[in-house]
This record gives sequence, structure tokens and C-alpha cells, in this order.
Amino acid sequence: MLYRLKQLIPTKLLKPYHLLLARMAAILYGHPSNDLIVIGVTGTNGKSSTVQFIAQLLTQLGHRVGYTTTAGFNIAGKEIENRLKMTMPGRFFLQRLLRQMVKAGCTYAIIETTSQGIVQFRHLGINYDMAVFTNLTPEHIEAHGSFKAYKQAKGRLFSHLTKMPRKHLGGEDVPKMSVINDDDKHAQFFAGFASDGCVRFTWLNHEGPDQVSAKYIKRSPEGARIKVNGIEMFVPLRSRFEHQNVLAAMATVQALGIPLASLVEVVEKLEPIPGRFELVKRGQPFEVIVDYAHEPYGIKTLLSAVKELHPKRLIGVHGSTGGGRDVSRRYKIGRLAAQEEDIVIITNEDPYDEDPRQIIEQIAKGARDGGKREGKDLLLIDDRMEAVEQAVALAQEGDVVILTGKGSEPVMAVAGGKKIPWSDRKAAIQALAKRGFV
Repeated sequence: MLYRLKQLIPTKLLKPYHLLLARMAAILYGHPSNDLIVIGVTGTNGKSSTVQFIAQLLTQLGHRVGYTTTAGFNIAGKEIENRLKMTMPGRFFLQRLLRQMVKAGCTYAIIETTSQGIVQFRHLGINYDMAVFTNLTPEHIEAHGSFKAYKQAKGRLFSHLTKMPRKHLGGEDVPKMSVINDDDKHAQFFAGFASDGCVRFTWLNHEGPDQVSAKYIKRSPEGARIKVNGIEMFVPLRSRFEHQNVLAAMATVQALGIPLASLVEVVEKLEPIPGRFELVKRGQPFEVIVDYAHEPYGIKTLLSAVKELHPKRLIGVHGSTGGGRDVSRRYKIGRLAAQEEDIVIITNEDPYDEDPRQIIEQIAKGARDGGKREGKDLLLIDDRMEAVEQAVALAQEGDVVILTGKGSEPVMAVAGGKKIPWSDRKAAIQALAKRGFV
């Protein structure tokens, strides 16, 4: 109801409304971001993982850290579920979290900062000290009106960076820094905003000042041995996109003034991010992977990582979010899945007030056009639990099952503003138990 009401309000009235809320929230909670070193992470993919890898590195180095992500919130090691179905919470909720971080003695706050949150001015009451750019691919185009508008919305985090006063914390001045993925074709746009310094990270082995350059030495099922600016270290994570996010985190930590050499031992202690290429193991002779990938580029990246496992067959479970999210991605997801997977199962994800079956059919059209035949290698199953059970039931030795779109989210958004409990991981465990794997 509130969503429909806001759709009727003219933009010229919405903007002052969002601006007022941002200012009021910061004032009400006493501008807590002024007492923290605040890192904003933006981009299309990898934001949540990068935030959590930064937090892991800083925590291992002895710092108290708080963060906000799609996957959840954390205040000095205390985990809080994100049941909001929002990556960047509302202004009052976010400012309250920052105040709680200050009270908990945190030095750093890391905020997953979205384009839609920026458009609604949720960033304005926050004094950021660092802006991190992961990558940019077409996403949220319908919400923003164009890819250009989407890109510019992301850029507003970087332009905001130096508009806020510099801080003096712990007896030292805190510079305004940017950290940029130099391998992304939009890197120069984000590097072009004013800052006190810019650190770029790359896997393309470019050498240059203020650059964190990585290359592989050896990869194995246990992880990857890499060399970063000439320093050898081991990353105990399997997929390439995890390694990319770790490099972003290392570049961020270096931009904070912490030498790369001090990260060798802590990088070896990194833990996988729940719901991001998460392997669910119950002794079965095939792999089951839970991943948040929910748009074409993310799914394509996931599929690339899965192929490195050399599966006999690939069984994919896919859906797409309703509630005003991009409709155009649905066909693309179906088409991509059909082209890359042996069996495609399409099911419910987060329909909100849309007809779930209509969403499924829109994805299925892409799958059919990609060559899949319903009833043979294309299954349409409305109930997500049944879809997961079917995927696991079909899996044979050497196969890989991927459950996409939900990751570690603890709820599913359905009609009438309701959020029902849900976990892809628990669903996978239940499905495996049904086959006798416990």
C-alpha cells in the first residue's frame, strides 16, 4: 500500500521528503558517522562479499568493525539478520546502527551503498571517508530510467566523499580516499572524482603507482596461491569472483594505510561468505551450491566459476524478484540458463505483489527460446521447496546443483507486504536429507 502511494507522489515532493529524512535521522542520532572511519562499497556485483572480506581483514588485524550488507548487519562481531529485504536500510535504521557501532567501540563502519539508496539520499547524513567501486554492469535500469542514470547514481557516492568535512580521529587526520577496480571499463569515470588519493586494483598485471596488482601462481580445490605486488599469499577460497572481491578488500585495507605485507597471514584465515558460492555438503556425491546471483551478469559469473568444477551435468534453480524490479532481466536469465545448463528449473523467488506464475513464465520464455523443452530439461515449479527437492532428486554423481537468487536471505517477500521465513541452505539440507544424506 505504501509503495503504491509513493508511486502517486510527484518526484518534486519525494526529493524534499527523502532529503528531510536523511538530515533528521543524522541529527536525531548525533551524527555517529563523524566518530567512525566510514567505508562505502558500491558497484553492481560483489558488494556484500567485499564488505565482509574488508571486515574480516580488519578484525583479524585487531580492529573493532561494524558493517551493513544485503546478507546481514554486524556490530563488533554481533551478527544481526537483515530481514528488511533492503541492501541499504532506511535513514533512521542506518543511523541507529552507526550509533550502536560507536557505542560498541568500533573504529570502522563499512556500508554497502546502493544506487537506489543514493537516489533516495540515504547516504547524505553519512560522512564517508572512503568509496570503493567493485564493477558496473546493466542492472536496475528500469528503476533508474537508463544505464547512464544508474552509473551517475553510483558516481554520487564519490562526489559526496569530499563534500563532507575531513575528520580527526585518534590523533590523526583521516583522508578522503577512493578504491577502484581498474579492470572495469568504467574505472576512469569513478577515478575521476576528487579525493585525497586513489588506489586501483587489477588482475591484469599492470604496474603503476598506487596500484594493487594480483596474479595467480597456482589454483587448487582448497584455494589459490597468488602474488600481490610481489608478495605471495594463499587465499582459502575456490572461485575467481571470490578472489576478485578479496583483492578489492586488500586494496581497501592498503588505502587505509595498512601495508599489504601485514595481510599475508590474515588472508589465509579468510572464511567463505554465507550464500555466496556456499557449498552445502552432507556426504552426497554431487555438489550443491547456494549463491545470491540474481541478474544475468552475476549468474554468468557464477556459471563460469561452476564450470571450473568440471560437472558432468549442471542443474540450475532460478527465479526473479518482482515488486518493480527489472522485468527485462527475466527473459535473459532464462535464455542464459538454457544455454549453459543441462536442466533448468524455474521457480518462485520474491514475487512481492506480482503474479508468481507470470514471473516464472517470463523466465521460461527465455529458456524455451534457448532450446529447452518443458517436461524434459525445463521444469516450472511454483513452490520453491519443491523446486529445490526436484533439483537434488535429479542430481547424480559428479553433477552440480546451483540454487540462485536468494543466497543467505532469511525471508521471502510475498503479496501484501508479507515476509515469510526462508533459507536456500536449509532447503538444500532438507532436500539432501530426503535422499538419505545427513
